[in-house]
Parts: sequence; C-alpha cells; structure tokens
Amino acid sequence: MHHQRCRIDRRAVRVGLTQSGRNIRDIIARLFARHAQGLIESNALEAQSVMDISHILKRIERYWKDQIRYIY
Repeated sequence: MHHQRCRIDRRAVRVGLTQSGRNIRDIIARLFARHAQGLIESNALEAQSVMDISHILKRIERYWKDQIRYIY
C-alpha cells in the first residue's frame, strides 16, 4: 500500500495500492473466481447463490468497517 499526506490538510491521507498490491489483488480475484466456478460446477451452489453470498459478505464487511470507524 502507498499513502501520501495531503499538502493542504496534513490530517488527510490518500491511500492506494502499489503495483505489487494490485498484483496481489488480481491473484486473489482470480482465486475467488476459480473457487466460485468450482462450487458451481460441483453443484454445491448455484451461480446466483455465489453472487448473493458475495454481496452479503461485502455488506458485513462494510458494517464492521463502520463499527471500527465509530469506535475511535
């Protein structure tokens, strides 16, 4: 990850992924897609179920992130 302080407001920080971070993100995305496809092909889950689970997990992550943000 890369972070840089704002020149105007030193309290603000801009955060982004380095090229290495983007490469890791891409590897994880391909792994997730391969596992999702395996679940679908093995009839463990339907495609819509995989999408629903992914959506639910993103909502849970957003909830947890908001909880942490408001603690501090």
